[in-house]
Amino acid sequence: MIKRDEALELVKKNVDNVNLIKHMLACESCMRGLAKHFNQNEEEWALAGLLHDLDYRETAKEPQKHGYITLEILKGCDVTEDILDAILAHPGHKERKKLIEKVLYSVDPLTGLIVAATLMHPEKKIEKIDLDFILRRFKEKRFAAGANREQIQMIEETGLKLEDFIQICLDSMKSIAGDLGL
Repeated sequence: MIKRDEALELVKKNVDNVNLIKHMLACESCMRGLAKHFNQNEEEWALAGLLHDLDYRETAKEPQKHGYITLEILKGCDVTEDILDAILAHPGHKERKKLIEKVLYSVDPLTGLIVAATLMHPEKKIEKIDLDFILRRFKEKRFAAGANREQIQMIEETGLKLEDFIQICLDSMKSIAGDLGL
């Protein structure tokens, strides 16, 4: 399987938006924390989070291609079928059947909600954010409107409660606060 440093080089080569790179790092961290929770392969899940938006620069205006170009970029790389399937499933190009697919689908918008909540906090530090603060922002439909609440709540299909999901992701993102600039 591709090593993390190789995957990060692919990110740096294909993604020039600093905030998007931070989003991908946040997803990587959350996926690692959730893999641990579900007793899954942490490296594989983390790589799915890190690589999932590799083609965003090319597909931002053509969402129907999002994920497919990432698969082209990853051709020839030692990437598992589960990672590839999760990448295709996160924008809805395939039915989410596998646990990794369902989790990445819900992680994607949650990281944005957590970042937005952190940035609106008076101290703008993720270490100052707790579950209750995120849940209050989650209930405010106009806050971070791009963070699809239904998509986040789909995590419950996995048997994980929304509150536990948010806490795992919040803790995971706190662990890389420096990389996220938060």
